[in-house]
Amino acid sequence: MYIYKIIINNKNGDNMKKILITGARSGIINKVIDKISDDYYIYLTVHTDRELKRVQEKYQNYSNIECFRLDVTTSDIEKVKALDIDIFISNAAIAESGSVLEMEIDKIRKNFETNVFANFNLVQIVAQKMVKKGQGRIIMMGSLAGKIPLPFAGAYSATKASIIKLTEALNIELKLIEANIDLVLILPGLYKTGFNKLMFDKKYDDKDFVQYFNHHIKLIRQSENLVLTFFEKRNLNLIVSKIVKAITLEKPKFIYSAPLSQNLFAKIVSLFY
Repeated sequence: MYIYKIIINNKNGDNMKKILITGARSGIINKVIDKISDDYYIYLTVHTDRELKRVQEKYQNYSNIECFRLDVTTSDIEKVKALDIDIFISNAAIAESGSVLEMEIDKIRKNFETNVFANFNLVQIVAQKMVKKGQGRIIMMGSLAGKIPLPFAGAYSATKASIIKLTEALNIELKLIEANIDLVLILPGLYKTGFNKLMFDKKYDDKDFVQYFNHHIKLIRQSENLVLTFFEKRNLNLIVSKIVKAITLEKPKFIYSAPLSQNLFAKIVSLFY
C-alpha cells in the first residue's frame, strides 16, 4: 500500500486516537480538521490526485496527518484494511441532479454507488475491525436532504435517505451485540460550500431535461437561486461544532443536525408526505 506521508515536525502520533476521514476536500470537513488537528492522528483521504496535491500542501507541517487518495468505489478501499482506526468519518459523496422523469438510470446508479454502496462497504470493513478490537466510533455524514423531497435532486436526496435508514438500522444491531461502538449520524442543512450550486447546475447540461422542462427552466433557476441566497448558511461554525462534538465527546448523541431552522423545516415538511 502506498500512502503519501507528511513528516515535518517531531510530533508523535503513537498515543493519539486515529481518525480516517473520506471525502476530506469539503469546506466543512476542512474546518473540522483545523479544530482537531492537534489532538488526533488523521488519515485524510480525497478522491483525486489534484485534490491530494492541494491537501498535501495545506497540511505539510503536520506529522500527525497522512494524506492519500482513496476512491471509495474502487479497490482503493484495500488500503483501509491495513489501518488501525479508532474513529471513522464517512464523508465521501457526489451529487447528480435531474428529473426522476428523464434522468439516466446510470446517473442514479452512480450516485447510489458512491454515496451508499461504497460508503457502507467501507463501514463494514471498519466496523468489523472495531468489533474485534472491542471499541470504536463511526460518524456518518447524512443530510437534511434525506428528510425532505428535493425536486430535481431526487437521486441525491434518496441516497441520503438511504444513509439515514441504514445507519439507524446499524445502530440497533451494534447495540444488540454490545459492540462498544459509538455510531453518530450528522445531518447538515444547506451550507455555502459550493456543493449545492454545483449539484443544481449539473442538470442544465442534460438535453433531455431541457426538452421536458423547457418552459419552466427560468422559474426553476430563479427558485434555486432564491434557495441558495436565502437559505444557505455562510457561517459553517455551527455544523462544524456538532461534528467536533461527535468526535470528541465521551458519549456523543446519535444524531446531530444544524442549522436548527432548517431541521425544524424538514420536520414540518415531512408531516405532509
